[in-house]
Amino acid sequence: MTGSRITNHQSRSYPRGVLFDLDGTLLDSAPDMLATVNRMRAVRGRAPMVLEALRPHVSRGARAMASAAFPDVPPEQVPELVPEFLAVYREELGLHGRPFEGVEALLAELEGDGTRWGIVTNKPETLARDLLPGLGWASRCGVLVGGDTLAERKPHPLPLLHAAQALGLDPGSCVYVGDDRRDIDAARAAGMASVVALWGYRLDDDDPAAWQGDAMIEAAADLLDPAVWPGR
Repeated sequence: MTGSRITNHQSRSYPRGVLFDLDGTLLDSAPDMLATVNRMRAVRGRAPMVLEALRPHVSRGARAMASAAFPDVPPEQVPELVPEFLAVYREELGLHGRPFEGVEALLAELEGDGTRWGIVTNKPETLARDLLPGLGWASRCGVLVGGDTLAERKPHPLPLLHAAQALGLDPGSCVYVGDDRRDIDAARAAGMASVVALWGYRLDDDDPAAWQGDAMIEAAADLLDPAVWPGR
């Protein structure tokens, strides 16, 4: 069955360029984040946090995760926790997380079709770049843009426009795949088609349909079908 599906795909093509968010889209990094906040909680004499409580906050960054881990800390004091979070996270980086199911097959299929792919994340660039060798992506990822690479970060379109230029592609020939509203807003502002990664992280009250992405996809493996990709 798998063989016949791949044969059918060979008569079609994927977008010329695909850009991905990292956490919650390519990588299930929530276990690394959980190890981080639980080390912070332990030194304060607090019980471990469970994964299900942290997972929805992962795509929103260090500040959101620190706030979720320490809900009694006043909002104006949460930024003070971020440097500690990042320092501990660097020690847990890549030790617990793994690519989402279907991601490795998808990347291989894109590469086999000649599609260039890259990563645009709001994670600090050094942290994102340090993850790539362990995932086997360092030589395969055509461009990596972090949240501190440029003067702007998502939802501003600059990171996506920069990434497309680095790949030598027009933004209109690229598709951006992400699991957060900021991803979809950035893609729209950059003139790129977008895919909402429903397998990623989001809060219970988020309504991904309201983000108005060009496609909503339940699982990474569904993107193995070229027909579901928008913008071509």
